[in-house]
Amino acid sequence: MVRTKLRPAALALCAAASAFVLWSAVSGFGQAAASDESRELSFLKRQFEELSHRLDQVEKSVDDILWFDRVGDVAFVDKVRIVGQGYVVVAPEYRGSTGYGAGIYRLVDYGGLENEDVYAARNFVVENYGFVDKDRVGIVGWSHGGLIALMNAFNHPESYQACFAGNPVSDLVARMGYKDQSYRDEFEAPYSIGQSAEANVREYRRRSPVTHVDKLRIPLLVHTNTNDEDVNVLEVEHLIQALKAAGKKFEYEIFQDAPGGHSMDRLDIRNAKTIRLKIYDFLARYLKPPRPFKSLEDLQRAGYL
Repeated sequence: MVRTKLRPAALALCAAASAFVLWSAVSGFGQAAASDESRELSFLKRQFEELSHRLDQVEKSVDDILWFDRVGDVAFVDKVRIVGQGYVVVAPEYRGSTGYGAGIYRLVDYGGLENEDVYAARNFVVENYGFVDKDRVGIVGWSHGGLIALMNAFNHPESYQACFAGNPVSDLVARMGYKDQSYRDEFEAPYSIGQSAEANVREYRRRSPVTHVDKLRIPLLVHTNTNDEDVNVLEVEHLIQALKAAGKKFEYEIFQDAPGGHSMDRLDIRNAKTIRLKIYDFLARYLKPPRPFKSLEDLQRAGYL
């Protein structure tokens, strides 16, 4: 046994947003394309799809190298954990993630087993790293990652002490209604849900956080923005209304046309920094890191905001 005087660190799981890569090709070269030409077009389309995944892999590898190059002299960086500020941060690459080739991408189970992939990452770190405090685990996620964070909080409340969901995908039925067909195609693909929301409303509801609000048992903070160009505010408002109807105690804020839209808290501007500090303050209340960020009030008094 290795003894240490270090206080066990809080664990924060970060579920990143999903990225869909869509490709299209012309359907034929003339009004009456020959069958061999159609086969060639289908072959070329598959090659473009495979190329997109290979480029994702290259981009992912470059991104990993840049992470190490930029923070490797002040932080320990690997594919499992990043240590600093009193938190251990885990960013799981759940099934369907880009950057690992077509095989991994086509294992996507949107709103399904990908949630359990993140839960498995939580359990792996807790079970294998003695410096992690299993009783101070939070989960955060933005956009599609917000869906994963919510589903983990709802389905495994005993395993998390706090959850933040930023501009979260909340209602897949509503989402399919306001997105175009090219977006819906990703869900209707044979390797994904395989059916449209119209054909199988029950399955889309099963994969939507709004359907599971009655399971909330832990502190929750939800953010949304009225000018979000990706996750329409109506989706998140539906989640908020459902939580209220279920009598749940939680925190939320609807930002009015905050700069950045969907990325309102990921910009290097005063407004975004203020939003991020609200998230940090919320997490610190329940995860109690040894070196928390200064509170919003402290920074304002010091003139930093």
